[in-house]
Amino acid sequence: MTFVRIGGVPHHVVVEGGGPVCVLSAGLAMSWFDWDPVVPLLTPYRTVVRFDRPGHGLSGPAVVPPSAAGEAHRVAGLLDALGLGGLPVTVVGHSIAGFHAEAFARLHPARTAGLVLVDASVEEDARAPVAPAVRTALAHGIGSALTAVGAPAAVGPALRRALVRLSRDGGGDPAPAALVRRCYGTSRVLQGALLENTHYRAVAAELLALRARFPLPEGVPVTVLAAADDRGRRSTRWLERQRALARELGGAHFEAVEGSGHMVMLDRPDAVARAVLKPG
Repeated sequence: MTFVRIGGVPHHVVVEGGGPVCVLSAGLAMSWFDWDPVVPLLTPYRTVVRFDRPGHGLSGPAVVPPSAAGEAHRVAGLLDALGLGGLPVTVVGHSIAGFHAEAFARLHPARTAGLVLVDASVEEDARAPVAPAVRTALAHGIGSALTAVGAPAAVGPALRRALVRLSRDGGGDPAPAALVRRCYGTSRVLQGALLENTHYRAVAAELLALRARFPLPEGVPVTVLAAADDRGRRSTRWLERQRALARELGGAHFEAVEGSGHMVMLDRPDAVARAVLKPG
């Protein structure tokens, strides 16, 4: 566990294993430890880099709103700071971080060895909302108001537990209680989640624009994993949208992961590891 400073913000990073590099980036309001079940399946074969975006996990507060290009460059800057800048990497993005992982592959093609999207967010027709500065101010205002009444400490950890439980195909939140309290009882994580949620559509719209200008690197394997959720909470429509995403990405390999909800890395870590390790 270490911290590296990027753009003035201390980023919490965990690097384990050896061999070719893969970078794991979790979804909105998730933390580095949400990849715990996947890591031991990868470390015998890969150098695994996990990090928390600003306002997530143990990283410092976010100082600017997120953007697709900004998050792609954040991954590049993180690798540079770790001395891994000269190595092509497999980048793995879960949920909203799928936007960031795809943007990295498009903006840093020479640094991309593979792309794995784990039940990634999909927005086929996103348009950038108006007045982004107003939206940022509103997110900060809501966060400050909730912090003033003690909401992060009072409900943050319990809300985290509930959301993870609802996002799985059975089972609760395996994260250690002390880590959940340390992260989710803070205004920093509340503000980070609000800021990313507020700018979700803007990031989605920016990614659509990047698709039109920057092709994916030729020959790089791309995998789309979609949670099938055999208890029926996921709709057929969602799986069709994920299949369409795979087609949009040049005929990427598509896999409907049975026995998994949105938190695929917790329900089916084997599927995630297999996607990372499969030959190009």
